[in-house]
Amino acid sequence: MNQEEARERHSYIIGLVMAVVLSAIPFGLLMAGTLSRGAFLWCVALCAVVQVVAHFRYFLHIDLQRSHRDDLQLILFSTLIVLLMVGGTLWVIGNEKAMMM
Repeated sequence: MNQEEARERHSYIIGLVMAVVLSAIPFGLLMAGTLSRGAFLWCVALCAVVQVVAHFRYFLHIDLQRSHRDDLQLILFSTLIVLLMVGGTLWVIGNEKAMMM
């Protein structure tokens, strides 16, 4: 095994550990029941955002280097399009429900 493979394997292991920990934190907080509903939702959202960044960095190997910015911009633009489509659909369905009541 050469140096490059060892570095990549190390990156995957760090990413896996981070993903497991960031998934276990909300479950642990929910089981403990120590936080209010609002604080718990903020904690889940924070863990989700950190986990997305960890997946980008450790599994997709996308960081802020010049060569990877195009990939990151493509992913962010695709995410924006999906969010617009989902948000628009929910908006239209909500308006239809309001008009039918």
